[in-house]
Amino acid sequence: MSPLYKSLVLIPAWPRYLGLAGVIPFLLFGVLPWFQNYHAIISLYALLAYGAVILSFIGALHWAFAMMASTISESRRNSMYLWSVIPALIGWISLLLPLRIGLLISLLGFALHCVMDVKLVRAIQLPAWYLPLRFMLTMLASLGILSGQIYALTM
Repeated sequence: MSPLYKSLVLIPAWPRYLGLAGVIPFLLFGVLPWFQNYHAIISLYALLAYGAVILSFIGALHWAFAMMASTISESRRNSMYLWSVIPALIGWISLLLPLRIGLLISLLGFALHCVMDVKLVRAIQLPAWYLPLRFMLTMLASLGILSGQIYALTM
């Protein structure tokens, strides 16, 4: 059994299933334009908007962790609070830009948040399954956004 598989098996059922359900819109709206050209622009904007919503959601996780962590310095806690609002700003800015640029900004926002998740796990104690779950969901969401981005570049 591979280490990746072992770490994914540790994820409790509810977070795993809800997380996977949450990436369905990324995959659906990222792939749909390739098969339904007539609705491509609507799908791509739906992808971009959903990405902004999810960036806000995952940023809020860091806010909650900052409130609950009892073993970190005040400076570290404040840094976590500051970071927690940045993904929402990235998502909002992505909505204001032309589609091709917005999708790229969204993709970069998810990549940056993944880096911040790694830093978070090093700073505070979280369940062993948190980071494997975040990696899996970020990779799947990124695949959907990347598919949409590639399609947008062909328009």
